Amino acid sequence: MSIERNFSIAFVADLALHEKQIQQNYRPIIAVHKWFARRPGTLFRSLLLAEFAGGELAGNYYRSHNFQGLKVADPFMGGGTPLIEANRLGCDVLGYDINPMAYWIVRQEIAYLDLEAYQQAAREAGVFLEEKVGPFYRTRCPICGREDAQVKYFLWVKVQRCHNCGREFDLFPGYILAQKGRHPRDVIICAACGDLNEVEDKRHPGRCQTCGEKLITKGPASRNHCLCPHCSYKNSYPNPESGPPGHRMVAIEYLCPHCKPRHQGRFFKKPDSGDLTKLAEAAGTWKALPPQFVPEDEIPAGDETDRLHRWGYRYYREMFNERQLLGLEILARKISQHPDERIKDALATNLSDLLRYQNMLCRYDPYALKSLDIFSVHGFPVGLIQCESNLLGIAGGKTGVNIGSGGWTNIVDKYLKAKHYCQWPFEIMHVNGRKRQLWIKGEWIGERRQGMTQQREVDLRCASATSAALEPSSLDAVLTDPPYFANVQYAELMDFCYVWLRRLVKAGNPVFAARTTRNQEELTGNITMSRGIDDFTEGLSRVFSNMAAALKPGAPFAFTYHHNRLEAYYPVAVSLLDAGLVCTVTLPCPAEMAASIHINGTGSSIIDTVFVCRTTGVISRRLLVREPEKIAILILRELEELEKGGVPVTRGDTRCIIYGHLIRLAVWYLRPTWDQSLSWDKKFALIAGMINGLGGAGAVETCLEENGVQLKTEREAIVCEGEIEYGAESDEVSF
Repeated sequence: MSIERNFSIAFVADLALHEKQIQQNYRPIIAVHKWFARRPGTLFRSLLLAEFAGGELAGNYYRSHNFQGLKVADPFMGGGTPLIEANRLGCDVLGYDINPMAYWIVRQEIAYLDLEAYQQAAREAGVFLEEKVGPFYRTRCPICGREDAQVKYFLWVKVQRCHNCGREFDLFPGYILAQKGRHPRDVIICAACGDLNEVEDKRHPGRCQTCGEKLITKGPASRNHCLCPHCSYKNSYPNPESGPPGHRMVAIEYLCPHCKPRHQGRFFKKPDSGDLTKLAEAAGTWKALPPQFVPEDEIPAGDETDRLHRWGYRYYREMFNERQLLGLEILARKISQHPDERIKDALATNLSDLLRYQNMLCRYDPYALKSLDIFSVHGFPVGLIQCESNLLGIAGGKTGVNIGSGGWTNIVDKYLKAKHYCQWPFEIMHVNGRKRQLWIKGEWIGERRQGMTQQREVDLRCASATSAALEPSSLDAVLTDPPYFANVQYAELMDFCYVWLRRLVKAGNPVFAARTTRNQEELTGNITMSRGIDDFTEGLSRVFSNMAAALKPGAPFAFTYHHNRLEAYYPVAVSLLDAGLVCTVTLPCPAEMAASIHINGTGSSIIDTVFVCRTTGVISRRLLVREPEKIAILILRELEELEKGGVPVTRGDTRCIIYGHLIRLAVWYLRPTWDQSLSWDKKFALIAGMINGLGGAGAVETCLEENGVQLKTEREAIVCEGEIEYGAESDEVSF
């Protein structure tokens, strides 16, 4: 059992923490298409090397390896990270996911692609877009008067009709468009005339340079209420019975290459009559164009989509304005005509990924001065200020880096880098504060490599692993990141892309036969679909049992997990016991970016527990403890290792580590008498009873504090004083 001996918490924590801060630079392959909560590729590479390479992990990590002949499975492949890392190391891979979008994304990540032919096709699509809709993304520069300045972003405010007087008014939550930092001054929209004012201090903004009215920063829309400026009636919002909300264009961020050398900061302007005319022309062109690829699908009820319903959205197409619909329809038509299926599929994937920036739910970050895509918070956030990105994108000048975000050129460039990485993968080494990119010669990702005839077995199945029938002793490892009960409703979110993608690629493809990615067998809690923790546990148990039965004796079944409630770990314990798996060790590893928008300020953990399990083998006796103070000693060591890896640990992180150990121990002590035939309630009660017998999480946390660990709510360095030995690592117990 090599993971248990060779895995280095400090080394991997350092790798994973760096990767998660800007994952696209470390694992460019993730840019093929958006997926949620991708775990660090560095973690799964480390697990595979620790198990199969032998020897010190740090010494093996930056070397080339080829584990040809080994077979690795992932029953919940999601974005594909474990499979991609295994494939890169030469393993045959087998992946399951019930979600068609997950299946499609991993397929596109691993599929061989002629990069030159793809690049040419993508360039032709961009030229076609420029010809058809390019003028709609041009504006007059008010500084020099040129008409060909390129729009980066159109900014919109939601509008509503007064319930009393019937006149339309803006739902401004605030009037600060841009904050000082990346731009030299604060930019404020005048509440009276709508002109843009650049001021030195937003706390003392002064008067509007155009109309002379006093500038204010706080808007009238707050807590779902807004006074009508015409009659002072207090209106509530949203109003779903009125249909999808309306919008008014209020600002434009643009780029004028002619003025740029003499201009400080960004370019902002209030929309002029020419901008409004172009918008009307785009809308007229769209109305005259019979849609072939814009979806007609209704938005079904759901835990996440009900938020859209509350805002009056009933159809997916209503989440886009006419200019966006026109451009996306034209782009889809161009893609559909490509004769090469692989390139067509790649371009269709690009369009699908582009959607998350080309919709009227995107928001503008007033500090970073960029568009935030619709999935930046793993949900459907409906704000009052929306951001429309340039569909075409703006190619960079001498640097070659795209200007702005959310355009076709942005998506294509990221996709090219992702597929180039597949052919020539690298690792990033940090030495004395500097980064070195090391190409790992001999490794590659995919079915085959450019210029080579060698093929690797890649078996991807759009199916539930609950019904997987695999040959016994056919798998050398199972590595996965299973769903976390009731966390993110991936299917509800990915339907947003799926309803477009299936219209482009569904012909003859059974994977896209269904109208939605939602499935009653999906393993997550969902109120709308009446799926609770019993359903989740039953499905997880079946998957674990199927995979365990296919493992070779002693082969690892390793998975990541974290949740802020201990009860959410009970299905994991039940599934391990039902499958006859023993957890030989739990390992903490950073899994989220500390500043992730969707967890920022929530107290949530960024630390996953990696459960390493086997059907047979040995376990270190020092890990088999019962007393809270002895469990705390094990955790102290892990906290010290995380600290060595540069991870500032919070109370939420520590609790997740505690939960992992309690579940590991509960499985060990319950396994001799476990009865699979018991009801789920009785199984949960046995888990809870065993954890209480171990003292519970609170008692372990108290012991940690008594040993000098300062458990902080905010993320800062931990303090550990002293180390107490318990047992001997070489003293092992067989199972």
